[in-house]
Amino acid sequence: MIDGQHRLWAFEGASKLENFQLPVVAFVGLDISWQAYLFWTINIKPKRINPSLAFDLYPLLRNEDWLDRAEGHMIYRETRAQELTEILWSYPESPWYDRINMLGERQNRWVTQSAWIKSLTASFIRSWDRRSGTSGGLFGGRSKNEGEVLGWSRAQQAAFLIFAWRKFASSVAASKDAWAEGLRRPSKVGGEKVQRPDDVKAGDDLAFFGAYSLITTDQGVRGFLHVINDLCYQRASALKLNTWRPDEQASANPIAAVEIALRSLEAQEFTNFVTSICNALASFDWRTSSTPDLEEPKRRAKLVFRGSGGYKELRTQLLEHLSSSGGDVGEASKRLLGRI
Repeated sequence: MIDGQHRLWAFEGASKLENFQLPVVAFVGLDISWQAYLFWTINIKPKRINPSLAFDLYPLLRNEDWLDRAEGHMIYRETRAQELTEILWSYPESPWYDRINMLGERQNRWVTQSAWIKSLTASFIRSWDRRSGTSGGLFGGRSKNEGEVLGWSRAQQAAFLIFAWRKFASSVAASKDAWAEGLRRPSKVGGEKVQRPDDVKAGDDLAFFGAYSLITTDQGVRGFLHVINDLCYQRASALKLNTWRPDEQASANPIAAVEIALRSLEAQEFTNFVTSICNALASFDWRTSSTPDLEEPKRRAKLVFRGSGGYKELRTQLLEHLSSSGGDVGEASKRLLGRI
């Protein structure tokens, strides 16, 4: 029964309606993915029910190649990206709590909600593209020969992102590298002392949240998301990501559900791989080209990260940096570099 259970229940105990003619549409021998598509068509298209809910119930639908050409698949990606962005912004323990420009205000220096959505749809929620030969989105579709998609719920996906960003923030906070120490020290521009930004809270690490940190820029956010997604996607089978199942006690409250998912996630062995990536990324020089007192050769080198071309350049440089870190992270980065 794909749809119409409530109409059938309405006839229970209604003896006077024994001869009532109820029109039905019947299908014989449909596989599970087509059944999922019918559910989508019946419940999402005409009623405008949240499409993200349908994809949590029917993750197999994300695996269908023919659906890549349908309008609904893009709707799923954009809707889920917006939901994850909102959770990253509203979850109190997220590094990005109240640090996403949700309304696109000009005076707000944080990365906009629109940019976050574009970065997530370009990384974690993108579809498999056989022409690129690189990887797909960890929360999106996967190719037939790569196994089924991850059946992670929205809370699990959000928990994974929050966990990765928290690990990265703590790794940067522990860094004593010259780039990080330089961003933490007061500096001067034109003889004037640079003031601590008003939107940086007491105790925040300026190496991560400061105005001259590349991490808090559009390019930095997308670069980090790309690298975490691509490396985890490439090693999904070895990391056994699909063994992490949704918690049966998950709450309907989005924040409470993420809290439950985070506790469950921290017990998973594959988090060690994510932690290793974050530790290695912390030694990358994350200063922007506008950093005061930055040496001229370094300033010119960092200008390549500006503009739309900066996304690909930063992703490439991050993978090059990781390829020298050794271990599984280094090997996975080298393989990925050979494909892009």
